[in-house]
Amino acid sequence: MSREDQVQPERRRVSRTALSLSATMRDGNQTKAKARVIDMSTHGCRVECSSAVSAGARVWLGIAGLETQHCRVVWHCQEFAGLEFEKPLSDAVFERLLQDQKQLPKTEIEELRDIAGRAHWLARQAGDDEIHLIAELSRQCALDAIVEGLRLSQDAKKPAPDA
Repeated sequence: MSREDQVQPERRRVSRTALSLSATMRDGNQTKAKARVIDMSTHGCRVECSSAVSAGARVWLGIAGLETQHCRVVWHCQEFAGLEFEKPLSDAVFERLLQDQKQLPKTEIEELRDIAGRAHWLARQAGDDEIHLIAELSRQCALDAIVEGLRLSQDAKKPAPDA
């Protein structure tokens, strides 16, 4: 089987946006666990969380300023999971979250790079059933870090608006 045959087709309905939001996640049997949303769309998000969840599980995701979201775990690999919102966010709510996160600060960009590095290492250790998930996470986090870093440097070069 060629390398091209192993590439998984894109299954998302809409593209995700890099974010860094503190969150909590819990299922019906566990107490809340801290999580971090690393990207999001109106239909779901990708989180980093040390709490073990399995694909297909139902969880509640709590993010400050957003109604608690009931989600289905689409995939889980190591400390990362992909969540699908039971009820998609409205465009207005999603845009408000993006406005609150207009630009990732330098520390968040470094964290995206760190996640990309850890995910790359995990992909090298992963079995055939997990490698495409974790390799895609590594690729996307590295790309998001580059894009956000370029945006940050471009904004730093812009002259300050006249007061």
